[in-house]
Amino acid sequence: VQTCALPIWHKLRRAIWTVAYMLLFRTSPRPFHGWRRMLLRLFGAQLGADSFVYPTARIWAPWKLICGAASTIGEDAIIYNPETVQLGSHAIVSQQAYICGATHDYEDPAFPLRAYPIRLGAYSWVCARATVQPGVNLGDGAVLALGSVATKDLAPWTVYGGVPARRIKARTVTQPK
Repeated sequence: VQTCALPIWHKLRRAIWTVAYMLLFRTSPRPFHGWRRMLLRLFGAQLGADSFVYPTARIWAPWKLICGAASTIGEDAIIYNPETVQLGSHAIVSQQAYICGATHDYEDPAFPLRAYPIRLGAYSWVCARATVQPGVNLGDGAVLALGSVATKDLAPWTVYGGVPARRIKARTVTQPK
């Protein structure tokens, strides 16, 4: 957990990224994944081969994003990452999903920002409109079902659903081809 008082250089970097996002990233045609990978890498993202980030996906701080090979961030997904967000290989963040890496300390009158790292394991899947709360991690192969909210870490190769998300069943593990 990190208390964040964002320095001026961070705010400047975010401003430059916002302009690049609006002019170059968001306007890129849907199949131009290589172009968007290049832009994200220019801003410090670490992206594996064949990672796919769609043009309407919103990444708050590319320099705090790590994506393994063949990972996907879908349409209108939001990655709010004042701390590192890491997607393992083949991890999927579906359309309109929200990965929230920070909150505020409401017990402190100054209301400081509290940022947490998040890890989505290899072959994990955050389904459409699902939310991962600050500091929550998904094990390898974990699935967070449609519209669910992960408030605690999700065990590997398990399907979770609901608000808050609860274990539904084990996921059948099959070897990738």
